[in-house]
Amino acid sequence: MRKRAREDSVLTQRKFFKKTAKGKVIKIIRERYLRDDVPCGIEQCSICPANDDKRPLSFLTKAGHKDYPTGHFIIPDTNVLLGQMDLIESPLFEAPLIILQTVLDEVRHRSLPLHNRLKALLRSDDKRIFVFYNEYRQDTAVLRVAEESPNDLNDRAIRQAASWYTDHIKAIGSGRQTALPSILLLTDDADNRKKAQVEQIHSVSVRRYVEGAKNSLLLLDLLASAGDEAESTGAGEHRALYPEHLSSLMVNAGIKSGNLHQGHFNANQYNYLEGTVRVAAFTKPVLVAGRQNMNRAMQGDIVAVEMLPQSEWRAPADAVVDQDNALRNDDADDSDAEPEDVAGVSEEARITSRLVREETEEGKEKYPTGRIVGIVRRNWKTYVCHIDPASLVSASTTSTSAQTVFAIPTSPLLPRIRLRTRQAPTLLDQKILVTVDRWDRNSRYPEGHFVRALGKVGEKESEQEALLVEYGVAYGAFGRAIVDCLPVEGDKWVVPPKQEGLGIWKGREDLRELLICSIDPPGCQDIDDALHARQLPNGNIEAGVHIADVSHFVHAETPMDSEAAARGTTVYLVDRRIDMLPSLLGTNLCSLRPHVERLAFSAIWELTPDAEIVSVRFTKSVIASKSAFTYEEAQIRKDDPSLQDPLTVSIRLLNTLARALRAKRMNAGALNLASPEVKIQMDSAESSDPIDVKQKEQLETNSLVEEFMLLANISVARKIQEVFPLTAVLRRHVAPPATNFETLKDVLYKRKGLQLDVSSSRTLADSLDRCIDPEQSSFNTLVRIMATRCMLSAEYFCSGNVPRDTFGHYGLASPIYTHFTSPIRRYADVLVHRQLSAAIDHAPLHASLHSKDYVERTLDNVNRRHRMAQMASRASVEFYVGLSLRARGDNEIAKGGVVTEEAFVIRTFRNGVAVFVYRLGIEGLVTFKREIGFDQEAYTVSIPGQGQNKPAQIAVFDKVVVQITVEKDQNTQRGKVKMVLAEPVSSEEL
Repeated sequence: MRKRAREDSVLTQRKFFKKTAKGKVIKIIRERYLRDDVPCGIEQCSICPANDDKRPLSFLTKAGHKDYPTGHFIIPDTNVLLGQMDLIESPLFEAPLIILQTVLDEVRHRSLPLHNRLKALLRSDDKRIFVFYNEYRQDTAVLRVAEESPNDLNDRAIRQAASWYTDHIKAIGSGRQTALPSILLLTDDADNRKKAQVEQIHSVSVRRYVEGAKNSLLLLDLLASAGDEAESTGAGEHRALYPEHLSSLMVNAGIKSGNLHQGHFNANQYNYLEGTVRVAAFTKPVLVAGRQNMNRAMQGDIVAVEMLPQSEWRAPADAVVDQDNALRNDDADDSDAEPEDVAGVSEEARITSRLVREETEEGKEKYPTGRIVGIVRRNWKTYVCHIDPASLVSASTTSTSAQTVFAIPTSPLLPRIRLRTRQAPTLLDQKILVTVDRWDRNSRYPEGHFVRALGKVGEKESEQEALLVEYGVAYGAFGRAIVDCLPVEGDKWVVPPKQEGLGIWKGREDLRELLICSIDPPGCQDIDDALHARQLPNGNIEAGVHIADVSHFVHAETPMDSEAAARGTTVYLVDRRIDMLPSLLGTNLCSLRPHVERLAFSAIWELTPDAEIVSVRFTKSVIASKSAFTYEEAQIRKDDPSLQDPLTVSIRLLNTLARALRAKRMNAGALNLASPEVKIQMDSAESSDPIDVKQKEQLETNSLVEEFMLLANISVARKIQEVFPLTAVLRRHVAPPATNFETLKDVLYKRKGLQLDVSSSRTLADSLDRCIDPEQSSFNTLVRIMATRCMLSAEYFCSGNVPRDTFGHYGLASPIYTHFTSPIRRYADVLVHRQLSAAIDHAPLHASLHSKDYVERTLDNVNRRHRMAQMASRASVEFYVGLSLRARGDNEIAKGGVVTEEAFVIRTFRNGVAVFVYRLGIEGLVTFKREIGFDQEAYTVSIPGQGQNKPAQIAVFDKVVVQITVEKDQNTQRGKVKMVLAEPVSSEEL
């Protein structure tokens, strides 16, 4: 934009009132300097002053709309972008867009996720979009009038801009022989359209516009169903099925007074008619049972709960209730209908009645029970689903008529979604993305719209993309602006020759002669860390951890930094890696490869032979790793007595110190927990076909690396918290409430006579060590896995926003902790590097890291991305385990056998047992079709004898043998692991 002198501009003031955190209302006055040279963005414009801005909007462009044969430009209002972003993002939506500054700002204030999607769209080369700064152009700026609401002011500003563009187009086309394109205000607000009509502005609803567009049949499926002219997926007026939600004012007042409680809704994975909400007022989660009481809450929603009288409190369900089976006969077209039997009772009503009887039986421990009366914030997003073939009215692939079908999410924690689409027959057997638009109180199910198809169910590419979408992993290619941040030398970049006090070498130590090596898993390319150790003349040992100096290449407030902050972490799937940073950095220039010079950030200790810290220092450095070992290679080298070379001696020194460091941690109360970790064996790198699953082997060298990474993280945490007490980036693990362990404690005592003391991490660690069953070698590991699930998740936090006595890491028994050692794959580590660099006076700290609000906001996103990455990684392993089982099962069937595995019973139900297959690291349900005995207090099921089976009793922690198959569920169209008991009885007959 061409700049003008300030004195040539028109000065206006905008007054508004803001409420502070303490409740005080203050008046804020902002000045605006209005101009007449803000460009319109139209390429052929001869009126606006010339400027260097890219002008994507061509006056001659035709967008293929039957109502606008001479072309048109669309000005969408805010609600169109808030409600119809899937449509706007679609490559099928080709119309040129003018996004007003007013709209851009309002989207940012109302939805940060949608604002981020809009910003990504503005950067896209595939869309014709221009941002018009209407609030700074003299002809389009508006001032608020008396009694005008902010929403009315914004609507008026949008209409004013649309009116100006309409006149501006006429002025541009004056004297031209060709017909002029139209300016179109796109809005679903009927009142806004009426006002636009009065002001002679052409305006239509989204649906009306789409109906005349090219590819209209496909675009109509993308429409959210919440617009004022949206097609209803229901069949007209229906009776109310759910209580009305309280208004936000009533919810806020109720929470403030203590009459209502706020928390996240968590659906029950075993019973779709039940969920829980953790609230501060109760040590146990609040039980919410039945559709009425759940009142349209979905997994992850923040809800307001009203407690029921204690006389109505219940016990959690002890039966498996599968919605796929219970709801298989529901009619997608009939919103409130529920299939009934000849007695006029629906299957769901029958199940609910039985559960109420069972949950209120005498002697059962009751949970605080409530009902959801309001939604504080929805967690709706795009879900991965399948079309339920039973819900199709017509399966003809030539039909273009819309029909209502059920989209069944892959997650069992979510309800079915009612979807109206013209593509239902072609979407069968496809993974699809569906966005939820609304859930009215007269509809049994939420309503949504189709976004796009991912590919055929069961195919590796579509399944892997589906889980990336499901867990919100940003997997697109890095954009041009990010690539432009990389060193211009590309992979030819090298550390320049040493010149003291100049350039890269300024403030860096030359550690190239040290015997440094890295120890990582096989195939590791993004090598974050390397180590060294050497004997000192005084008998002590110098040990060093050297971390990739990512912050040298990734500078604050650059496009690359913003992208890394948004991604938060690298995501590791079985067959691929979704990088946080471009591969030039992650696997090359930053990676501490052997035999090349690399920039590092080093932590160097002097330690006694007993691993007591004498001193520690931190320095930027240049290193040259001497070797890159796998864990197995380092282990073999360490254990070979014939090897006495300096590098092997260094590894042995590190291992001796690591043993002492580990012993100190364990004595302090650190926990040795466990999680099921398996390794997928592939047929070949090209096919990526899994052929087997094995437990990951943990070697002593794994522990060696772990201990020094922990030591580095703890040492760095102390340093940055000392220098930056209010904004240090730290990581904590809060002690779990004792109630989390109640079930595990009870079942251990009743089934094994073992005591679990959870009064502190030290007592828990000691009692876990005593959980031994001489007859079951894997029993202790199983107990540790179950104890891990009782823990709270560790999280990043800003030191100035929580009390000092809550900094500690419960699992590590450390009073302070952070992440410093993996900046290639974790953004939190990049922030820590910047703070540590400033703490040692190597470089000034960027202003953003002096702001508590910025640090907290950034870490909130990093925490969320870290959780989602973990879930995506686990889901990828589960998928490949399923592929391996299917391949193995086909092979066994060909030989006349079946896949059998040993498993532990981890939970019992009235109609089945949950088992954990230790070798495969997966859980499964074994359900029984007929009545069995169930003793909730003793955690046992009793199976009567029948046919070849003898009576048997099965309890939690018992070892059983299961037969495993992977079959396609006919209802959900997804691959499903099915388990049946083989020993001690065969459940095929049950």
